[in-house]
Amino acid sequence: MSGPVALSDIPVTQLNGVAARLAERLATLHIHTVQDLLFHLPLRYQDRTQIASIGRVRLGDDVMLEAEILSCDIDFGRRRSLVCRIKDAGGIISLRFFHFSAAQKKMLAPGNVLRCYGEIRSGKNGYELYHPEYQVLKPGEIAPVADRLTPIYPATEGLQQTRLRKLIDQALALLQSPESLPDWIPASVLNRVAFPGLADALQYLHHPPVQAPVTQLLNGEHPAQQRLAFEELLSHRLCLRRLRQQSAQHHAPLMAAHSDLGQAFRQQLPFALTRAQTRVSNEISHDLGLEQPMLRLLQGDVGSGKTVVAALAALQAVDSGYQAVIMAPTEILAEQHHVNFTQWLAPLGLQPGWLSGKVKGRQRQQTLQGLRDGSSKIAVGTHALFQEGVEFSNLGLIIIDEQHRFGVHQRLALREKGNTGMTIPHQLVMTATPIPRTLAMSAYADLDCSVLDELPPGRTPVNTVIISNERRDEVIARIHQACLQGNQAYWVCTLIDESEALQAQAAEATLAALQTQLPDLAIGLVHGRMKATEKSAVMAAFKKGELHLLIATTVIEVGVDVPNASLMIIENPERLGLAQLHQLRGRVGRGAKASHCLLLYQTPLSQLGKQRLGIMRDSNDGFYIAEQDLAIRGPGQVLGTRQTGLMSFRIADLARDAALLDPVKSAADTIEHDYPSHIDPLVNRWLGDRELYGNV
Repeated sequence: MSGPVALSDIPVTQLNGVAARLAERLATLHIHTVQDLLFHLPLRYQDRTQIASIGRVRLGDDVMLEAEILSCDIDFGRRRSLVCRIKDAGGIISLRFFHFSAAQKKMLAPGNVLRCYGEIRSGKNGYELYHPEYQVLKPGEIAPVADRLTPIYPATEGLQQTRLRKLIDQALALLQSPESLPDWIPASVLNRVAFPGLADALQYLHHPPVQAPVTQLLNGEHPAQQRLAFEELLSHRLCLRRLRQQSAQHHAPLMAAHSDLGQAFRQQLPFALTRAQTRVSNEISHDLGLEQPMLRLLQGDVGSGKTVVAALAALQAVDSGYQAVIMAPTEILAEQHHVNFTQWLAPLGLQPGWLSGKVKGRQRQQTLQGLRDGSSKIAVGTHALFQEGVEFSNLGLIIIDEQHRFGVHQRLALREKGNTGMTIPHQLVMTATPIPRTLAMSAYADLDCSVLDELPPGRTPVNTVIISNERRDEVIARIHQACLQGNQAYWVCTLIDESEALQAQAAEATLAALQTQLPDLAIGLVHGRMKATEKSAVMAAFKKGELHLLIATTVIEVGVDVPNASLMIIENPERLGLAQLHQLRGRVGRGAKASHCLLLYQTPLSQLGKQRLGIMRDSNDGFYIAEQDLAIRGPGQVLGTRQTGLMSFRIADLARDAALLDPVKSAADTIEHDYPSHIDPLVNRWLGDRELYGNV
């Protein structure tokens, strides 16, 4: 394999020792070509460049030892294990193996010398190494130590580190010329950011020298890593921009900016729109008046009035002769939207359709018929809206609430329902989970962004208190007092287990306990396993003030609006992400009353738990909380998209690499304008067969 052949064109099966079975295992790591191997970067490094003395090791150290075997015996303790005691000039230490064979015991015979590597742990008889890597040396053998740091790679079952290292060494040996691995970032761009060349960065990261700054490498802050993080972020941005351009090539329905229905709707509202609502409505109205499909992300903190803005957009579509749909991820939120839209639009002569998985029989058939023949102008529902059998007469606008909870294919399926072959619908995606700028610039580079950065007048900040579960009786007494004074309260039960059955059991157990302790209060319960009609009845009773206290699982996270509810208790808040806690807290403080949120945590609380709950106590700013959530949990968790592959970076980290995003944006503009032929190779290099996402 000599000559300047592009490594992206050489399959891994051409490397020595890669047969079909190994190729399959590599494919599970998205490694198909020699280039893929080079971009399979180490997770961390081990220092095997020197042999440590047993007398100087410390708990938690990763060390390499060379010592004589004193004994090797089976320990029949609580769990059967093989214990090998070794000695050097500095002392004695044990190696413990829970999985072992008779042949292994025989090899580790007293008197033999072995070289081993592992982590120092605390054992029954002092320090131990559990399942260290080792080799038994031949009599008189002097084994050389490594002359550089040893990389540890992401691996999979049946693929050992030693095998991966040998394969990557073969790949590095083929990195002989610029043609074999082209640097698709133009020199003019690289000069602006002062990063090393691609081949130099890869050589360094796979084979860092002994004197390499290990802490910097572990933190992902070395210039070689930053060079690759820059290229990866750039490829993601270019991919999303390309998706946006592909969408822009389609035609969309033209919708007149002046909407009589919209004007009538504004006049009947019992409040004036905020300046932010007016500004964002104008941005959306302008987009709907264009021939290319709108792709707009509407962000707004809890209670900022996104639903009113969505209603105005839907009315502009209806006024222009098109249908609009509003899709929400949960039955409760979808139903809340349906109630609001019905109240607002009935005086205008519009009856929104309703479709969820639980709508059956005649009602379902009537809704489907209305969507099919066009008599239903606006429909509200859950993911049931994009299922088979749902057809639209003239779908012009899709509004998706809490959009990050839907998979890519679900969003695409709904858009396809409005694809007439001539036009595709406009899309407005909304979230009440403020998205940090770093995420918006990378995960949503294909969307225009509008922000509702102003709360309607009369909203009161929520006072948040962190309190130990040991003071539970005090909390219950406080609820009792508040409810007797005419207030209403939520008690939110959370579980680590996602199963709705266990969530429901926890909520039911809490209901039974509180009914015993607060016999003079009317208490209701909602959880995910209840029938939609039951949930609706309980929520309606709570909203009317017929219930003092509502016990709920996190199903009430979004969409529930009860202005008189001014107290919330969140049990086990340490189990939830900051954004979810902020969403839950947003259910109170919706009226003029002073409102309180009590975070009832289990002791002991970890250091990280204290940090997270402290952020909630100190701030009501959703954008600040979202930035902190991103730093703590990472983008995949914040967006709820781990399962879809979105934001699955190999080396980049959005919290750590936020400073790269502006140079990445500038570089993407340069490449799109001056080097369009570089886009496909960059996207393929980093995304390859994972180019499956996009908010299109």
